[in-house]
Amino acid sequence: MIRTIIVDDEELARRGIRKRLSRHSDFQVVAECSNAREAGQAINRESPDVVFLDVQLPGRSGVDLLSDISVKRFPHIIFVTAHDQYAVKAFEINALDYLLKPIDDDRFICAVHRAREAIHAEGNLDITRRIADAFDTLQLRSNLAASDRLVIRSGGRVVFARYSEIDWVEAAGDYVTVHCGAKSWLMRVTMSAMEQQLKSRGFVRIHRSAIVRIQAISEMCALDNGEYRVCLRCGTELRLSRNYRDALPQMLGASARG
Repeated sequence: MIRTIIVDDEELARRGIRKRLSRHSDFQVVAECSNAREAGQAINRESPDVVFLDVQLPGRSGVDLLSDISVKRFPHIIFVTAHDQYAVKAFEINALDYLLKPIDDDRFICAVHRAREAIHAEGNLDITRRIADAFDTLQLRSNLAASDRLVIRSGGRVVFARYSEIDWVEAAGDYVTVHCGAKSWLMRVTMSAMEQQLKSRGFVRIHRSAIVRIQAISEMCALDNGEYRVCLRCGTELRLSRNYRDALPQMLGASARG
């Protein structure tokens, strides 16, 4: 049996993971925890094979609590969170997988298969030792450092796109398309959530379906209808709609400084 602990401060989230795991007969849930203190105690007590770990927990982050784990065999960590900005940190510490809420059933099955393969793989003990060593090397703190990269899961791959290389983001239904020069990737995230993540990194929303990096703008032209044509260095032309005219001072100010 693959001994598993679920850590999440939301009971509904724990229930969802438990229900999904019930479909896999080789996984046994040995504990459920709602905060970092309970989780640390349970992991040290149960020595689980796998921990489904929410990043944001009351009082202390899920990443931080792992520095207190004293078991001989470090468990495989599958992060579960609603915030993809922590994905870089997850990969830095060799987390087994990273699931975004709401959890996609196919992605969950993929994470379970990955856990199963890792546990039964030859040399697994060396892998877990390296994970444990990574915590000492990184000296993780509760205040997670902001990354300069956007983590994009696309087609079974994980792409790390530097914010300075992103030209614009386009709405695509319940998804967005991230454009970097000639390359583009589809992300499962709303435009509102993407706007919140990017607004402090030199991006501005100019249309209900477009967010642009201000320094990627090469030219702006006023139109007769009160809108603006926004030309990007990559050759793309977009519209600054009247509903987003509040973005204009920020765009012009950044252009002047540039």
